Amino acid sequence: MDGVIIDSMPYHFIAWYESLRSLGVRVSCLDIYKNEGERWDKTLKGLLAGSGINPAPGVLKKIFFNRQKIFKKYFRRFIFKGTRECLECLRKKGYLLGMVTGTPGVEVKRILPESLRKIFHCVVTGEQVKQGKPHPEPYLRAANILNVRPKECVVVENAPLGIESAKKAGMFCVALSTGLPPEYLKGADMVLGELNELGLVIERVCVL
Repeated sequence: MDGVIIDSMPYHFIAWYESLRSLGVRVSCLDIYKNEGERWDKTLKGLLAGSGINPAPGVLKKIFFNRQKIFKKYFRRFIFKGTRECLECLRKKGYLLGMVTGTPGVEVKRILPESLRKIFHCVVTGEQVKQGKPHPEPYLRAANILNVRPKECVVVENAPLGIESAKKAGMFCVALSTGLPPEYLKGADMVLGELNELGLVIERVCVL
């Protein structure tokens, strides 16, 4: 979802930056973008550990709730150009579409319009899996729900951890350079600039 369908990563950076600044922890865009797709608690622990901070679980939740408040304050929904048309075209051609995100389900419903969510045959959110990205469980769960084999899947990602998750699941991965430059996306089978380029690629590399 983030960085593939919705141009939300700049807002995620602002939210993390502001919520951690009061603790004396400084993070860069790269710190946040590279960890995109990871479960929030793992990301937060990693960012704090870099500054030698190891807080109790209750403190972690307090920091995260503050991060969520900041995100909601600044967030403005922007769907990448051509995204809806691309997804509708793929569904019309008979492809099964699944969305896999580390974002909690309640936030997915708030961020993504219902008309766009309905295009997907399944949506796997952060709380529906035990192991988040880069573990393969999220993508394998989606494949199981869609009743398809991993080798029949094409994953669209925008971050290294998501790419790692897709490849561990045994899936073909197309990365989009919407946030990180191509050199950070080398683990993918292919790198594109944006989602609306995907239609032609799928017709080239997949057998109907």
